[in-house]
Amino acid sequence: MNIVERAAYLKGLMEGLSLDESTKEGKILKVMSDILEDLALSVADLEDEVEYLDAKLDEVDEDLGDVEQVIFEDDCCCDDECDCEDDCCCDDECDCNHDDYCEVVCPTCNEVIYFDPDALDDDVMTCPACGEEMELDFDDEDEIDEEEVVEAEAEE
Repeated sequence: MNIVERAAYLKGLMEGLSLDESTKEGKILKVMSDILEDLALSVADLEDEVEYLDAKLDEVDEDLGDVEQVIFEDDCCCDDECDCEDDCCCDDECDCNHDDYCEVVCPTCNEVIYFDPDALDDDVMTCPACGEEMELDFDDEDEIDEEEVVEAEAEE
């Protein structure tokens, strides 16, 4: 028996007693019965809402899981954790393109990090492995590379 049914049962018992509602005690019991019925109905409504919201939350959680799978999908096994034997799938079937990304080694944990330089808002990056913040200076690297290329061409 749920709370609404129990409140209705109590109200029925009180009506069956034929209490005199003109007395102080009768008035109090009548008001208490009405309040209990209202509370029981409110609790039942809240339980229904919680059940509905729980179902919706499960749907959102499933959708978020799908989004996470698409965003964080790791199809590439071109890293040090490759479990492949001699006929590694990395050679022929790898569809990742690390050429579009920059590679940085974290000075704290020595983790190799690939990132898209266009996706950075500023020249600061946080290592996903240890949380260390690293300052990246793309301008200096470009200048050094250009100088090295000029020097190499002059030597040839």
